[in-house]
Amino acid sequence: MRARILVPVLLAIAAILVGGAGFLLVYSKDPSRDPSTRPVMSGTLPGGPFRLIDQTGATLSDAELKGRPFAVFFGFTHCPEVCPTTLWELSQALAALGPDADRLRVLFVTVDPERDRPEMLQQYLQSFDRRITGLTGSPDEIAGVAKSYRVYWRKVPTGDGDYTMDHSAMVYLMDAEGRFTDTIAYGTPEPERLAALRRLISGT
Repeated sequence: MRARILVPVLLAIAAILVGGAGFLLVYSKDPSRDPSTRPVMSGTLPGGPFRLIDQTGATLSDAELKGRPFAVFFGFTHCPEVCPTTLWELSQALAALGPDADRLRVLFVTVDPERDRPEMLQQYLQSFDRRITGLTGSPDEIAGVAKSYRVYWRKVPTGDGDYTMDHSAMVYLMDAEGRFTDTIAYGTPEPERLAALRRLISGT
């Protein structure tokens, strides 16, 4: 099981190191289905209360995050490109932020609770920065959080009887009061990612 989890992660890391920005491709071949291009800035802003289970089996609620800004990414452990790439980039950003990284929480919320139970998240996240927290829950709990964050996600059957997940491909940035401030789009260059995270940490 561990080998199957690590394959897409290692492929993504290798592609980043070899191809640089050239690896940051669109998530969907059809631009109209590309989740990273879906607007999130109209009407009610993303965010809201939640109570989920982390990779250790402990509960984590939005109330426990108050007083500390956090970044949220929605994905799934069987994701071939977008999720391992984004989590690797967030890991690199946390390393680059130095001591300031400890003032930030980074959350990875699965949109595939059927497969992504705590033990799966724990194995998967071993390939990334230890400060990234994975979160799962019941299908209804995940659907509720995804709706409050205005996340696009959809289960897509594959030809072999399995399935994959289409999903939004941006990182949501929330301030110390749990209010939405900005997003980091998939494919954002490293200097811009770091600048956005530094603004989030400083509250500017």
